[in-house]
Amino acid sequence: MNGLLETQIKGAKLLNRGKVRDIYEMDDKHLMLVVTDRISAFDIILDKPIPDKGAILTQISNFWFDRFSDVTPNHLSGATPADFIDDADSLAQLDRRAVVVKKAQPLAIECSVRGYIAGSGWKEYQKQGTVCDIPLPPGLDQAQQLPEPLFTPSTKAEQGFHDENISPERAAEIVGKEIADRVAELSIRLYSEGARHAREQGIILADTKFEFGMLDGELILIDEVLTPDSSRFWPADEYETGISPPSFDKQFVRDWLESTGWDKNPPAPAMPDEIVERTADKYREAYRRITGTAWS
Repeated sequence: MNGLLETQIKGAKLLNRGKVRDIYEMDDKHLMLVVTDRISAFDIILDKPIPDKGAILTQISNFWFDRFSDVTPNHLSGATPADFIDDADSLAQLDRRAVVVKKAQPLAIECSVRGYIAGSGWKEYQKQGTVCDIPLPPGLDQAQQLPEPLFTPSTKAEQGFHDENISPERAAEIVGKEIADRVAELSIRLYSEGARHAREQGIILADTKFEFGMLDGELILIDEVLTPDSSRFWPADEYETGISPPSFDKQFVRDWLESTGWDKNPPAPAMPDEIVERTADKYREAYRRITGTAWS
């Protein structure tokens, strides 16, 4: 069992090592995003990598970037790591898991869309009948499809803290009404088109998160798109309301951690090999379902 926890790339300047991504500066116009096999839960990075996870997430994002290219421009530059790096060991680490992107100024909000009521949205609805302060009809059940997809933005929290859900009005105060309206429109469209494709593949896209940035005065799609790490995918044949359906993401790992009695303070329990491999299988299955091609 293998996997990449941390990259060491010669000839590239490391700017940031996040929970999952290592970000390198290639020159004054390009960054390299490297998706490692790290996995985090409850804001803590776990001890073992998930084999193939980083490459799978990168290739799923690339699938969607290509599919949505006629809807919105994105940050992909068309360059490859080999255009900037000549060290063989470094290039081997980057295989299928790295993209060279155009530098953009990220918006100060994250753009979530919810098509079903689940997660933190379900918890808020139970308390006050709203999601991100947006009133919803009474009597909705857990995991029920919403009357229409909701744009529910959030602030971007510093590492180690949780994002804070905000109202669309607050989002407009942060980024300006014109930009807020545009990203809301784009987010709903991308979600709707992604959900339609996913349903054709036998999966339900319950909710997702998009990120946008500005480049030379133009709004572009950045970061990752409709991956199991940024989205909640449910198998359509196992979907029912009243429960939290099984998902193709790290919820499996969260559920295992909850079963251990861990108090959610570091360090997290060591993951058994069985949990690592079953999680890897979920990511591979997500890739197969979304792209229509088996992971190899």
